[in-house]
Amino acid sequence: MKRILASAVFTLALGVAASAEAGQTLDNIKSKGVLTCGVNEGTAGFGLADSTGKYTGLDIDVCKAVATAILGSPDKIKFVPLSAPQRFTALQSGEVDILSRNTTWTLTREADLGLLFGPVTFYDGQGFLVKKSLNVKSAKQLSGATVCVQPGTTTELNLADYFRANKMELKPVVIEKLDEVENAFFSGRCDAYTTDSSGLAGTRVTKAQKPDDYIILPELISKEPLAPAVRQGDDQFYDIMRWSVFALLQAEEKGITSQNVDQMLKSEDPDIKRFLGVTPGNGKALGLDEKWAYNIIKSVGNYGEIFDRNVGKNSPLKLERGLNDLWTTGGLMYAPPPR
Repeated sequence: MKRILASAVFTLALGVAASAEAGQTLDNIKSKGVLTCGVNEGTAGFGLADSTGKYTGLDIDVCKAVATAILGSPDKIKFVPLSAPQRFTALQSGEVDILSRNTTWTLTREADLGLLFGPVTFYDGQGFLVKKSLNVKSAKQLSGATVCVQPGTTTELNLADYFRANKMELKPVVIEKLDEVENAFFSGRCDAYTTDSSGLAGTRVTKAQKPDDYIILPELISKEPLAPAVRQGDDQFYDIMRWSVFALLQAEEKGITSQNVDQMLKSEDPDIKRFLGVTPGNGKALGLDEKWAYNIIKSVGNYGEIFDRNVGKNSPLKLERGLNDLWTTGGLMYAPPPR
């Protein structure tokens, strides 16, 4: 009962906070001169800090796109590393303005937690990483195996569902910190490690002493549409977050890159002229400078550039585009008309 009452009070407090903040997030960011972005503690390809504290990754570039749209610079960001259990409270409480941390868009996270998810920035699915020496070829052979997993994730719930549906015995090893769960797996404490397939690829490349000693099993046991999220109650900031992501996709579809965007300003294509702010209107509609989309592409690049350097052909992960390709080339990535 105490937990129910505590939850009700917390939800009420959140509702008041969300209402009080309505329409103010953009002003607060401009006043601070910085976007506060909640990111992963360290997932290669998505959000990872080097020895100097510099963050890189696909989720990081999404933060940079939003910061550039609002403040005109990809460097005006404060990154806040968050564990899986910490991330939603940090966003709800206002500790961060936006959560861009390989987070799966689900019904209950929007409806119960008071969040709004933006466009999907990476279509993923949950998989399993195992040592080759176990001679396991399929997830169906994992009955009775110990499986390392983080708590407070869709991964944990999917894992239980998958083993229950297939009448398999599950021995989960639940560890909160990402580096600790990875260390537990590589030290042999668990037979398998489960998370998003892209995360497994990054972990194998960056954390395994001998990456070739490990394999990702062929099954994907879930849909994991990863997307940035903001608090409910501020439609203007939600629009800015969404259209910053859409701008990345629209630029790729139109062939606009960080290298040719200046030349594209001279294009006679009315769509491109509107998109880059040569023909005004879109900036005013969002409460931004008319060059907001130009600034994003000039500073961060289009979605294809972001994908390739962080998780694609120009990265250690070398993931295929697959579902993350544009709709025009067989994928699911699609931006509404920016007009």
